[in-house]
Amino acid sequence: LICYMHNKSHSAKMSPLSIVTALVDKIDMCKKNLSPEQDIKFSGHVSWVGKTSMEVKMHMFQLYGDEFCPVLDATFVMVARDSENKGPAFVNPLIPENPEEEELFRQGELNKGRRIAFSSTSLLKMAPSAEERTTIHEMFLSTLDPKTISFRSRVLPPNAVWMENSKLKSLEICHPQERNIFNRIFGGFLMRKAYELAWATACSFGGSRPFVVAVDDIMFQKPVEVGSLLFLSSQVCFTQSNYIQVRVHSEVASLRDKTHTTTNVFHFTFISEKEVPLVFPKTYGESMLYLDGQRHFNSMSVPVTLSKDYFLEPKESNTC
Repeated sequence: LICYMHNKSHSAKMSPLSIVTALVDKIDMCKKNLSPEQDIKFSGHVSWVGKTSMEVKMHMFQLYGDEFCPVLDATFVMVARDSENKGPAFVNPLIPENPEEEELFRQGELNKGRRIAFSSTSLLKMAPSAEERTTIHEMFLSTLDPKTISFRSRVLPPNAVWMENSKLKSLEICHPQERNIFNRIFGGFLMRKAYELAWATACSFGGSRPFVVAVDDIMFQKPVEVGSLLFLSSQVCFTQSNYIQVRVHSEVASLRDKTHTTTNVFHFTFISEKEVPLVFPKTYGESMLYLDGQRHFNSMSVPVTLSKDYFLEPKESNTC
């Protein structure tokens, strides 16, 4: 709605554009508790505009006492398509009118640069850094059996779990009631199913109820058609203290040639009520998943802690 308002033409009764979600860049939770009895307020604005894309900031508040307090902050990247959703379309420019809006626009430019840099240094394109290689090698050495002189004898350190034992999978049949206006499966439905599986994975791994604190870098790579078989694979890929980083891979199966196509990759950061085991990779591929999870964990914009009343309060913030 915000994007359509930004591109509204007073001379046209209907928008000449179709706006679709390209990326959920970041979702940060400020508080865990959401009361079903208190009002919720949403606000948002376009913070940056390119030729065919827009960055949108969303904020969620809930009434606590007599004041609306922050609950959630999110950043989306939306793209404009022509009215039939067959090709890109240009969007209205954004003109900052005061220092605050200029700072928001500058931050949007920085976010774009960060996304490009993060993509260009992906472990699918480039080798790990020297520090990351050292981390993986030290983890490998810590799993060698001291009783044998062999690289094949592997034993787990105390309070640790092999990464391969932290998986859960699910299958969804994509029914028509979950479609969007383009007759494709709604991205919010995919996010919900991925979150539920990730939550179950973190719950099973940590042995207590986890609370989500961040969602990171959800790229909608391929649309999911109605009637598709949607395969979701969830895995704990990084842990630290009582934090659990979970990666969910989403793919659809082609019934004709039996191939699977990746549609989304989701990254969730959970916090547990108690300290969780360390997760150790066995193979090189799992080591890359570990480093990728560590990168996403370190990209969390605001560290959070779990207080006694189970509220998630950001450090160094002025939330209610």
